[in-house]
Amino acid sequence: MNPHQEQLDSLRDIRNFMERSSRYLPLSGIAGIIIGLVSIASIGWLYQYLGLAASPKAYYELLLAENGSLDTENALFLLMLFGSVFLVSLGVEIYLAERNAKKKGIPAWDATAKRFLVNLFIPMIAGGLFCMVLASQGQVQLILPATLIFYGMGLFTASRYTIEDIRYLGLAEIGLGLLASFYPALGLFFWAIGFGLLHIVYGIIIYFKHEK
Repeated sequence: MNPHQEQLDSLRDIRNFMERSSRYLPLSGIAGIIIGLVSIASIGWLYQYLGLAASPKAYYELLLAENGSLDTENALFLLMLFGSVFLVSLGVEIYLAERNAKKKGIPAWDATAKRFLVNLFIPMIAGGLFCMVLASQGQVQLILPATLIFYGMGLFTASRYTIEDIRYLGLAEIGLGLLASFYPALGLFFWAIGFGLLHIVYGIIIYFKHEK
């Protein structure tokens, strides 16, 4: 091997090391696909279980009582459902990230992973608190759009510590959430697209780009 090639190999190794140390790389495309499918399935099950009509008014029918006030029982049910989806999704992502890290021979949880999680969850926690404010003010039509917007913000801010594709997913979630704000009656459909379809597309891209 000539000296020029050795220098190129050394530079490549240094670049790879710096990338591994500054970016969280074990994210799994398969996890994204599973999360998307679970999200879509949860919305489908919600419609079937509660007997909701597949119409734009279904979201209002679910959360508003006859007098126009918040239907607390259905709101808690929806919160439990989405909370369960979140916990399942988080568990799937953690399990597959650890498996991916072991496969690549890199640490699953290091300082970079902590920075990634902090930047991801701060906007999401703020979004959760903001949704509680919306619920207390009777602005239930904006809760689902808000979850998309703050989730997208979390992905966008965390993208500096992981693969760049996360940034584009975050921007898509923010844009979808803003669009949903203009059509609040379609909140459940936009939620299924944002947490379902977009995750599936993202997962496929990540799998073929970084894992295949």
